[in-house]
Amino acid sequence: MRLYNTLTKQVEDFVPNEEGKVKMYTCGPTVYHYAHIGNLRTYIFEDILEKGLKFLGYDVTRAMNITDVGHLTSDGDTGEDKMAKGAKREGKTVYEIADFYTMAFFNDMADLNIKKPSIVLKASDNIEKYIEMIEKMLNDGYAYISNGNVYFDISKAKDYYKLSGKNPDDLMIGVRDTVEEDKSKRNPADFVLWFTLSKFENQAMKWDSPWGVGYPGWHIECSGIAAKTLGEYLDIHCGGVDNIFPHHTNEIAQSEAYFGHKWCNYWCHGAHLNDSTGKMSKSNGEFLTLSLLKNKGYTPLDYRYFCLNSHYRNTLVFSYESLDIARNAFLKLKGRVLGIENTGEIDAVKKSLYLSKFGDAIGNDLNTSLMLTVLYDLLKDGEVNGATKISLIEEFDKVLSLDLLKEDVKEVSIDLENEILARIEERKEAKKNKDFARADAIRDELLEKGIKLIDTREGTTYEIV
Repeated sequence: MRLYNTLTKQVEDFVPNEEGKVKMYTCGPTVYHYAHIGNLRTYIFEDILEKGLKFLGYDVTRAMNITDVGHLTSDGDTGEDKMAKGAKREGKTVYEIADFYTMAFFNDMADLNIKKPSIVLKASDNIEKYIEMIEKMLNDGYAYISNGNVYFDISKAKDYYKLSGKNPDDLMIGVRDTVEEDKSKRNPADFVLWFTLSKFENQAMKWDSPWGVGYPGWHIECSGIAAKTLGEYLDIHCGGVDNIFPHHTNEIAQSEAYFGHKWCNYWCHGAHLNDSTGKMSKSNGEFLTLSLLKNKGYTPLDYRYFCLNSHYRNTLVFSYESLDIARNAFLKLKGRVLGIENTGEIDAVKKSLYLSKFGDAIGNDLNTSLMLTVLYDLLKDGEVNGATKISLIEEFDKVLSLDLLKEDVKEVSIDLENEILARIEERKEAKKNKDFARADAIRDELLEKGIKLIDTREGTTYEIV
């Protein structure tokens, strides 16, 4: 296995700390809103990585956090609390917001065939671990208390900018608008380990600590959960490229200060999904969620296939035209796979050859487009019989997770899809006019035709039953 390591800026042979075993940590969502499809691209890449490692024979233990406290609207410890922002937006408590959007996130994961990590912990459930780590950093001189908050002193960190490659001069106050001055800090880039009431007097989630009632900073949460679940040595840490600085940079600083040695050997980052205006975000243009794509008639696996055609380190530009192309190609692929006749005996030599080719694609810095090429080469190989092809596709799909051999997947013609969408609009108008009897009748009529309507916060979608 060869992977691009953000820490060394090169593709390297992957060598885990313990032979055959991989400890992998992936940053989870901040559950204040739905995940947009740019977020979900990162989780698809991480899913492929975990399954690819398992395909190659590694025993993978993967942990992930759910951030339900401590993440501010700026990753640099400034701005409004994201969870409080979500609660204010919807008139709910932060706990209700966290529960709802955590469930929505895992529904999206399931729809995309993303395997749920074996370990998932909420940030709010690990306060004792953060306090223990912060106390040690204070005692060892890596942290300090100022104006009621506890800060990490980056001047004490060894090679603080090694992951990001940033120039500290670029982060001086006044150089960039995104750098704000906090007069409580010794250095502008110092970051908060623990907030007290000096930050938000109306903070809903707060706990007693040796430094006052408050809550943890965002960065300490991932370090704490990783330390608690995976121990003091990590093999791989993943996330989006926007996590490199300051989040992952700060994780390295505080974790290595706490443990006293190098913490994680390989850092893997997925590139952005952009739309025509640039980086996709929850506040930029149309809020592109998986539910929205489903409302427009696409399946989650259409989107997964779309992502797999691009390397995880390449910026991917989203448009409905490009998604249409991917969807049509995926439908044709499914048709070819399901049309294979299960004839002959499995050819062990041919199977071994193609398994090796597919493994090489995985080992080539997780080259998903090359994995698909191996699949297409198999389909057109006239010297491989049907039984062998089906057996190989089953193995490939343990990584690709496209449900290639599922015959119960029912596709919708363009004409039928247009009819369904028109009926959904008709039902929407009926509900708007308070004609609920008509709205229910439309729903029941479609159900009789095997079309089940699903109402979501973002509108109505459907599935074939």
